[in-house]
Amino acid sequence: MQETLQSLLQQRLGDALLKLHVDCSLALVTPAADIRFGDYQTNAAMVIAKQERKNPREVAAQLIEQLQVDDIAATPEIAGPGFINFRLTTSFLEKQIATLLNDPRCGVALVDKPQTIVIDFSSPNVAKPMHVGHIKSTVLGDALARIARFLGHHVITDNHLGDWGTQFGKVIYGVKNIAKSKIETVHQLVELYREVNEKEEHDPEMKAAVREELVKLQQGDAENVAIWKEVVAISWKEFENIYQQLNISFDECLGESSYNEALEPLVKRLEQEGIAEESQGALVVFFKNHPTLAEKPFLIRKADGGFLYATTDIATLEYRKERWHPDAIWYVCGMPQQLHFEQLFATAKKIGISCELRHISFGSILGEDRKMMKTRSGENVELNALLEEALDRAFKLVSEKNPGFSDAEKKEIAQIVGLGALKYADLMQHRTTDTIFSWEKMLSFQGNTAPYLQNAYVRIQSILRKAKEAGEVVAFDSIKLQEDAERTLALQLLQFAEVVPAILSDARPNILCLALYELANSFHRFYEQCPILKAEESVKQSRLALAQLIGCVLRCGLELLGIKVPERM
Repeated sequence: MQETLQSLLQQRLGDALLKLHVDCSLALVTPAADIRFGDYQTNAAMVIAKQERKNPREVAAQLIEQLQVDDIAATPEIAGPGFINFRLTTSFLEKQIATLLNDPRCGVALVDKPQTIVIDFSSPNVAKPMHVGHIKSTVLGDALARIARFLGHHVITDNHLGDWGTQFGKVIYGVKNIAKSKIETVHQLVELYREVNEKEEHDPEMKAAVREELVKLQQGDAENVAIWKEVVAISWKEFENIYQQLNISFDECLGESSYNEALEPLVKRLEQEGIAEESQGALVVFFKNHPTLAEKPFLIRKADGGFLYATTDIATLEYRKERWHPDAIWYVCGMPQQLHFEQLFATAKKIGISCELRHISFGSILGEDRKMMKTRSGENVELNALLEEALDRAFKLVSEKNPGFSDAEKKEIAQIVGLGALKYADLMQHRTTDTIFSWEKMLSFQGNTAPYLQNAYVRIQSILRKAKEAGEVVAFDSIKLQEDAERTLALQLLQFAEVVPAILSDARPNILCLALYELANSFHRFYEQCPILKAEESVKQSRLALAQLIGCVLRCGLELLGIKVPERM
């Protein structure tokens, strides 16, 4: 696997700094902010000048004298207050791009030191339908898992189900005393829960009975455990249907209940070791020397002896440490849980868990009125309903665009387009930004959308099919970059190897979305400016090769986001 353009330039810059007896860690090269002045740039001279109180342009000139880049770039130029700009030569780009033609990884190298990473995401609550808010955790977690695996990390995806808690007392009471027929769907469970919840508020005897059912479940009563298991099975059946549609799977699906037996011994141990202490009858972990948590203790056992999901999360951490020996554990969970994870991670440090712990937070999904998405009755929009609407709208769109396709073809394409649009709309912006949900925008064939990228891929496949039908041998070993549009594409294709590894540093799939969007934009400009099938033979072969490579990168990038591409559209 060849070096990326960025790392190669950084290596040459580092060699030049070494000759000047300057710290080589300053050898940072980034893509140029303005491509009119170059392909890459560095501000190393400005940093050095500030440290040594020198003129930055003079330092830049000294650096350029020591730089050995004539085999890959034109003579570097000084710009502004001391930036050094690099413009790669066309011959070097042609040589580099040729190495990608038969590379299934599109130039992306495997990491030197693979890590074992547990990614905790999705995590719906049993006895409740998944709602629109779950799409963010589910889609983001899956994309990060795909990207980390592609880079060579060992990834364990864990769906930490909310399958335990006070709501089960109400559900079990309802099943035993109110349900008139066999419960078979999550919606029936929700209605049952609501009915019990409403009635017990005005009926102290029912409230006591509900509490008794919960206690019996916690103590292992056979009947209540059987009802609970059935409730979990009903819920998981509906969850699984959604995950299958989204093409998402998990290595583990251990709910909170899986850790019940570990909670009592865990709390006793934390108390014995002085990590937890009693406060107003409850047991808490204090962080007296922590700057932001000093006044925010972590409650792990209530005064009545009950445990909380904080307790379960500590037990889950210890399980993952023993089961997977991870280098990192990532929690893909909304921003409102920030305090909880700060407390959890501080507690983990106290008990000796030293692996990297990250809370990968994200914003909300809002309607076009910039308010939380709700149904007319004020309920959360169910995820299943959202998926169905995505497929219906995509089917209508595909039918209008291709009336001659069979219904089976339309349905297959609509599945790819509709679900792809839904996923991409969530991933294309910074994860902490609220998503403004708009069907019209996300299903548009213009702008930064999945359909726009998928359409670029489909257009490329159409060109390649026509070439084969005309008897062209679509087998390429070189690309000639004669036009500016071709050079731009070559540079973007080679930078794909820089973009993908950068995603994980701050869990930002949006930078991949932007790179793919810019690539698709550049392809459409190239398609309009540079004839492919009507070009003379040598030029045609080069442009077909370039188009094929663009298609490969678009497909690879979208697949890393969990999005498929259709062959026709």
